[in-house]
Amino acid sequence: MTQLMDWQGQKLAEELMQIMLLAFAVISFATGYIYGSFQMMVLIYAGGVVLTTLLTAPNWPLFNRHPLKWLESSESEKHPKPQQAVSFKKKPAK
Repeated sequence: MTQLMDWQGQKLAEELMQIMLLAFAVISFATGYIYGSFQMMVLIYAGGVVLTTLLTAPNWPLFNRHPLKWLESSESEKHPKPQQAVSFKKKPAK
């Protein structure tokens, strides 16, 4: 059975993605501005997006350090499912 990325791993992957994309945006803008090349700016940023995707999208072991503990099926039958609460709305007074 393949293990999925845990909640803390998802948070880490998202934070890493945001930091890397922001860093590549700043670096690519500065480089493009200094060299006066829009093409260089776009290529550097595109490379950063590809690198960021390769580092954060796959389910690397780094993102699965805190696996979830699921209940056994026999144990889950002992605990009833929560029932949906019924709410009655009052009509506004005229």
